[in-house]
Amino acid sequence: MSTMTSPTLADSAVSLDGQAAVAPVEAAVASSMAVLLADISLLIRPRIAVMVLATVATASWLTAGEIDGRMLAGLLLGTALVASSSSITNQILERDTDRLMPRTARRPIAAGRMTIETAGRISAGLLIVGMVLTILAAGWQPAAAAAATWLIYVVAYTPLKKRSPLNTAVGAVAGALPVAIGWLAADGPRRLAAGDAASALTAAALATVLYLWQFPHFMAIAWLYRRQYAAAGLRMLTVDDPSGLRAAGQSLAAALAMVPVSLVLAVPSGSVPMFLAAAVVSIVYCGAAIRFAVRRDDDSARSLLLISLGTLLGLFTAAVLFGQPS
Repeated sequence: MSTMTSPTLADSAVSLDGQAAVAPVEAAVASSMAVLLADISLLIRPRIAVMVLATVATASWLTAGEIDGRMLAGLLLGTALVASSSSITNQILERDTDRLMPRTARRPIAAGRMTIETAGRISAGLLIVGMVLTILAAGWQPAAAAAATWLIYVVAYTPLKKRSPLNTAVGAVAGALPVAIGWLAADGPRRLAAGDAASALTAAALATVLYLWQFPHFMAIAWLYRRQYAAAGLRMLTVDDPSGLRAAGQSLAAALAMVPVSLVLAVPSGSVPMFLAAAVVSIVYCGAAIRFAVRRDDDSARSLLLISLGTLLGLFTAAVLFGQPS
């Protein structure tokens, strides 16, 4: 009797052994990809990038009314790369303080999963490519505004966080400057020189709204993470004044100022729906800021933070649908 194993049984055994060997490898690859994608998300902070791109696109639309799709695509891609570079550079500079706060300790540079040298090369590459794309798509003026945004965020705002509560006021400038990128890309200066004051007024109102909007938004964050900021030595207003009175005052003042500025955003279009939308969302934002000013607790701060995001979404949506100057 032959002692040879059946070819079918042997093949099955090899197949099963192979599957057993391959499965852990595939799992390891999948796990590595998941970690890589998570790290990329932590590095570039896509939610902030999306807000920047929405601002640029909205400002372009309000200025020009009709947009060259290829130009806008190149502009948004270039702006996204520049914004990603600023986020990475910020994390390089703040790696020591990031390690001290649970909300940022998992970031790749702070956690040691990425070296400073690697992060620096990636940031520089993104900045260069982003600037080139922006110039090719829309010209040097929008690229200059993108560079100014990068510089204010990285060179002014980031180091100021360790020195003064005024960091929020400086950072808010960087948050509003993407309006200039969109306005310049839509040939705003030439239109203004030709007598088109309406689109310039709309862009200015949008930039002012964005500047003011950031104070309640960031004061809510500063309150929620005040203990972490204090432990890291960052000079947020809620750290310098633990009572929260000054943070609440700034939030309320900015929210109140946003109401008339939001209404100005509706003037060039003469649109009643735009006027009503601006009035409703800004008044709701005021209500949340008042609640935070009175209560100064985590629940009211968290509510203010969520309402701030809804306010911005509502204003952008209304501006695109109804706000184009007539």
